[in-house]
Amino acid sequence: MKFSISREALLRPLTLVAGVVERRQTLPVLSNVLIEIEGDQVALTGSDLEVELIGRTVASAVEQPGAITVPARKLMDICKSLPEQAELQLTAEDGRVLLVSGRSRFTLAGLPAAEFPGIEDTDARQELSVPRGTLKRLMDATAFAMAQQDVRYYLNGMLLEIQQGLLRAVATDGHRLAMCSRELEVNVDEAQKLIVPRKGVLELSRLLDDSDEPVSLTLGPTHVRAHTGDFTFTSKLIDGKFPDYERVIPRGGDKVMLAERAELRQVLSRTAILSNEKYRGVRLYLEADNLKVMANNPEQEEAEESIAVEYDGQAMEMGFNVGYLIDVMSVLGEDRVQMTLADPNSSALLEEPGGGDTLYVIMPMRL
Repeated sequence: MKFSISREALLRPLTLVAGVVERRQTLPVLSNVLIEIEGDQVALTGSDLEVELIGRTVASAVEQPGAITVPARKLMDICKSLPEQAELQLTAEDGRVLLVSGRSRFTLAGLPAAEFPGIEDTDARQELSVPRGTLKRLMDATAFAMAQQDVRYYLNGMLLEIQQGLLRAVATDGHRLAMCSRELEVNVDEAQKLIVPRKGVLELSRLLDDSDEPVSLTLGPTHVRAHTGDFTFTSKLIDGKFPDYERVIPRGGDKVMLAERAELRQVLSRTAILSNEKYRGVRLYLEADNLKVMANNPEQEEAEESIAVEYDGQAMEMGFNVGYLIDVMSVLGEDRVQMTLADPNSSALLEEPGGGDTLYVIMPMRL
């Protein structure tokens, strides 16, 4: 294998593909990136057996096609350190890869391409095309609520639900819930529900932009595959039953508060400095047109701040994890936020004033 390529043509796909590669691997070949040359096409593949990403780019010249795997991080770091517009020549022989650029020479240890495991193809049950910006919005608006390393493994991911004319993403860690729905021209014979693992969600979101260019999704019984531009992304699905999220969404709350989102976020962030580092609890005291945010910690330190809001219900006090509130303020798209409550012990429903395509549920804390 011998080919030449510009630094920029190699670096973008390599950076995204290397993001899938785990630093610590049980199989040495999985810390490598697979490089395959066919015609003038260069395909780069990274995998951790759960998530696989293939990026394609074009070589400036190919003397000899072939395939080999090389350490992903080292190759990426070398490319980043070379000057812009540099031309790279890669030659593979006897299990080693020689990279020459200008006066620089690097020899990397390779492993045979045959050792690189691929994610097997599965039968596609459904294919659909979604604008990249729509899918990115669904993921970015809900991903923060996914659980991390929860024993309820089905919470360590995001539910993608596809119904006739509707695409919805739901994430929950058992203490909060995020949901984003978008109307979409999709035809499905029956509603599909798939749980994409946390890493798959984060890597796919990195590939997407806010454009209306389509990303084609192929849904199988155990995998989801996405084709977008020069990238093919494949992720295993979590085999489990996602909780019935409709039951968690509080209905019939009669106490509605409206506040400026950016201002409320700043107040919460300042008050959080003196909250208990372990529980992160803050008390909200809501009264006519005023919200008082209070926090204290075991060192007897206290913070208190008030903010003007729109509210004309009875006064009430409740406790919440301040981090959960700040997360919602960070992803809401509107300038104002609407918070609906039933009583101090009920979950809070946060959304854009009058609704919108997202809603968030946060369970209260006893303080």
